[in-house]
Amino acid sequence: MKRGIHSRRCWIEGRLIEATIFFEEGLIASIQTGTFIPDPSIEDAGDLVVMPGVIDAHVHVNEPGRTEWEGFDTATAAAAAGGITTIVDMPLNASPVTTTPDALRQKLDATTGKMHVNCGFYGGLVPGNQAHLEGLLNGGVLGIKAFLTHSGIDEFPDVGEAELADAMPLLAHWGIPLLAHCEIATPGYGDDLIRHPTSYPAYLHSRPAEWENHAVDLMIRLCRTYRTKVHIVHVSSAEALASIAAARAEGLPLTAETCPHYLLFRAEDIPDGQTIYKCAPPIRAASNNRMLKEALRDGILDFVASDHSPAPPALKEIGSGNLKSAWGGIAGLQLLLPASW
Repeated sequence: MKRGIHSRRCWIEGRLIEATIFFEEGLIASIQTGTFIPDPSIEDAGDLVVMPGVIDAHVHVNEPGRTEWEGFDTATAAAAAGGITTIVDMPLNASPVTTTPDALRQKLDATTGKMHVNCGFYGGLVPGNQAHLEGLLNGGVLGIKAFLTHSGIDEFPDVGEAELADAMPLLAHWGIPLLAHCEIATPGYGDDLIRHPTSYPAYLHSRPAEWENHAVDLMIRLCRTYRTKVHIVHVSSAEALASIAAARAEGLPLTAETCPHYLLFRAEDIPDGQTIYKCAPPIRAASNNRMLKEALRDGILDFVASDHSPAPPALKEIGSGNLKSAWGGIAGLQLLLPASW
C-alpha cells in the first residue's frame, strides 16, 4: 500500500520546498510538489524538515572489546535519533583493532541484532600488516585508515612514509581510499602541558598546526606519486587548505573532511579544565575556523563528519580536568546534523 508524508519544508534538489513524498514497501515511489491534500494515508509533518538520511563517514564504535565506551546498539540508536541512516566505523578503538580479516569477522559478528541504521567498515594500516590488506579489501572494507602520529590506542601504531608507500599501490589497484589522520609529531611542544595540565592554551600549543600541515603535504606527495585515492580526515588547520586546494586543482584523487566541533567552537571560548573539548587535532582559534567554513562552502573540503569518539567519564578525566591524560575524542554522533546546521 502506498503511503506518504507531507511537509512544507522538503529538502529536494538543494532547496526546501513544499511536497508530498509517497513511498511503498520502504522505497520512495514518487514526489509531488504543492500544498497538502488531506488524506488518511498521508502524514502531515507541518514545518518539520523532511530530508534524506545523513551519512556519517567517520565514527568510532568501540565494539568488540570496549563496548562499555560505545557499542553498535547504542551508537546506531544515537545515529537514528540524530537523522543519520548510515555510518562508517573506524578500525579503532575496538579490541581487536580491525587490521586483519579475522578481526573484521569478529567485528561483523559483534553487530548481530544491534544495528538500527546501515553501517560500513574501514580496515586499518599499521606496521607489519601489509599482508592482511588484501584480505580486508576482499572482506568489503570501504577504505584503509592510517595514523601518522600515535593514535591513542597502543594496538594501532602509527605508520611512516615507508609503510604508506608499500600499501598505496595495492589500494590504487582496488580503487579504495587511504584515510589519513594527518599529524606528524615533532618534539618540544608538550612542555607547557606537563607544567599546566588543565590549560587549554597549553593543550592547543602541544599539537600545533604545523604538525597537520606537514602531514597533509606528505599525503599529497604520495597521492601524486601513486595516484591512490587519499582522504584527509578531520581537517582542523586552515593553513593546510591551500595545499589541499592546489592538489585538487591539479586533478589528484584527494578528498578532505572537517568536523562540526572545528566549525562551531573556538579556542578562545574554551575554559581550562574542560576536557569534554579535547580532541586531536585540537579545536583552534575563531579566525582559523572561519576559514574552514569558507573552504567547506567553496568545495575545498568535501563534507562534515562527526569523528565520534566517546569514552567513559573517568577516562575523559571529567573530574580532574587534566587535558594531558584525558581521552582525546568528542562524542558527537547524534548531534552531527544539528551542530552542522
